[in-house]
Parts: sequence; C-alpha cells; structure tokens
Amino acid sequence: MKVHDITGFPNPARIRIALAEKGMESQVEFVRVNLYGAEHQQGAFREKNPTSTVPVLELDDGTFISECIAITEYLDNLDGNPILTGRTAREKAVIHMMQKRADDQLINGIGVFFHHSTPGLGKANEAFKSADWAFRKQWGDKHGERAMAGMRYFDGVLRTQPYVAGEQFSVADITVWAALMHGDYAGLAVPADHTALLEWRARVGARPSVKNRSGQDLIAEDLPYLEPLIAYLNGKAEPAAAAG
Repeated sequence: MKVHDITGFPNPARIRIALAEKGMESQVEFVRVNLYGAEHQQGAFREKNPTSTVPVLELDDGTFISECIAITEYLDNLDGNPILTGRTAREKAVIHMMQKRADDQLINGIGVFFHHSTPGLGKANEAFKSADWAFRKQWGDKHGERAMAGMRYFDGVLRTQPYVAGEQFSVADITVWAALMHGDYAGLAVPADHTALLEWRARVGARPSVKNRSGQDLIAEDLPYLEPLIAYLNGKAEPAAAAG
C-alpha cells in the first residue's frame, strides 16, 4: 500500500496515528505530495482524488481511497479487529457521531480559517482559495469562531468522560487531536479555561502512536514557504505578550 501525503500536516497525521495504533506503519510506502507548490490541485493528483486533499491511500490493486475516516475504516478493519472505529453497532454509531461532530465543529472550520484568514500555504495556493473574493477574510473569521465554539463543546464532553466517544480511545479522538494541531498552525489556541480539553490533549499526545508516529516534522526545504504564515502568527502573539 501507498499513502500519498506530506509530513508535518494535520490530516496526514490522522492516518499515521491510525497506522501506528494498528502496528502497520512498516507496511506502507509514503509518497510526498508538494502542497506548497499546489501539486494536489493539478491533474495528475486530481485523478487520484478529485477533491484535491491529502492523504490518499493507494491499494495494491490500484484503488484510491481518500477521506481520513474512510481510510481509517479500511485500515482498522483489515485484520478483523477494529480498535478505532467500533466493534458493536452502538460503539460504531457513537464513534461516528462524535467523529462527524469533530469534523463539522473543529477541523473543517479551522481549515477554512487557515486558508482564508491567514497566509495559509502561500502564493501557489491562493488561486484555489477565493483570493479575489471581497468577503474572503470575513468568511474565514466566521469559521474560526465556529471552531472556537467547537473547542468549548468538546471541553464540555471531556469533563464527563475520558475520551471523545466514551471510555475508549477512537478515531474521533484522533480527529479532535489533529484539529487542535491545525489550530496551532492557524493561531487558534485552546483557551486556558478549557482545562478538560487541555488535559485530554496532553494525555493523547503521550500515546506512543501519537508521540512516536512518523512524519511529524516539516522539512527544511519547506520552511521558506511558511515565512508569511510564521510572520502572521508572530504578529498575533506579540500583542498578547504585551497585554500580559
């Protein structure tokens, strides 16, 4: 199998965590997709995934599977022992409910904010992110507000149970954890009073599948593309530091 992705990014991290949980990382070849150069928006990649997102799982028979939840379902059920997506009908229903809420209330909104209200991935991607739309930033900011409300919701959930979907770690936890990672990149930090969410984040971050997963770091050649984003994030941090 092959996974088409890029290191250091939230959605690829979701699949690498799932692979680590299943002990399957060594069975996969990782193929780099140059998001900074908008490779994912070009014809060759769009033949693999018309929605232009990473990661994409390529099976040995030539089948391409996109969408993190679909990839995780496939990987989790290969050995007949699903540990991330539920075993019983009830487990599956609750996990997928919370997974959908994590997508809708966190990771999707953070993604829109990142691409519309920040410098995002740089110039090569602007043409694909409504660069000339007069209300571009307002659209992004609205989604940022939605994501912050999502953090508040999940903080409430985690005040009553150890994991996002109940008593056991699941794909829903992976999605929320990756969403908060994306929030860091976008300057949407978890508020300090969301203590349950912060404690959960630290606990999940200490899991071997998260802490020791492959593909965590950005590579040096990519850093120049991120200079506008880094400047944006530093600019947000300076007023907060001055106020403190």
